[in-house]
Amino acid sequence: MNEKQLWEKFIKKQPEYEKEKYVAWQYGVVPDELADLTMREIKTATSSAYDLYLLEGEALPKTGEWNIILDSKDQAICITRTTNVSIVPYDEVTSEHAFKEGEGDRSLAYWRTVHKDFYSKEYKENNLEFNETIPVVCEEFELMYK
Repeated sequence: MNEKQLWEKFIKKQPEYEKEKYVAWQYGVVPDELADLTMREIKTATSSAYDLYLLEGEALPKTGEWNIILDSKDQAICITRTTNVSIVPYDEVTSEHAFKEGEGDRSLAYWRTVHKDFYSKEYKENNLEFNETIPVVCEEFELMYK
C-alpha cells in the first residue's frame, strides 16, 4: 500500500484529521527493521544530523507533524505523530533517548557506536568531518495507525 492509501484508510477512522498534512519517509539505515520496531511501538524516537538538514535544504521535524513510515520498497507501514523535537550535541544525547530509539540492546553505548559510524559516513559523503559535538535532531513520536 502506498502512503496516500494508508492515509485515506486512517482518515476514514479518524476524520477529524482530514485536513492535516503529512510527510512520508523511510529510515536511513535498515528501513524495514526500524519500521517494524516503530510499528511494534518499541521504537518511539529517532535522530538525525542537524547539519545534513541544512545541506539538503530539508525542513526540520516539528512537534505535531504527521509521518508515514515507509519500508525499503516505499510501501507505507504505519503513521506516527511527532511529540517532541530537540537539538542536542551528539555527546549529550541521553540514555533515555537511546532507549526510546529501540535499537540493539537499547543502551546509550550501543546508540553511540551505531550512530557514530552512521554519522561519520554521512558526513564524509558530504565533505564534512564528524566530531562528538555535532548537533543531533532528536525526535520522539507516537504510533497513531498501523
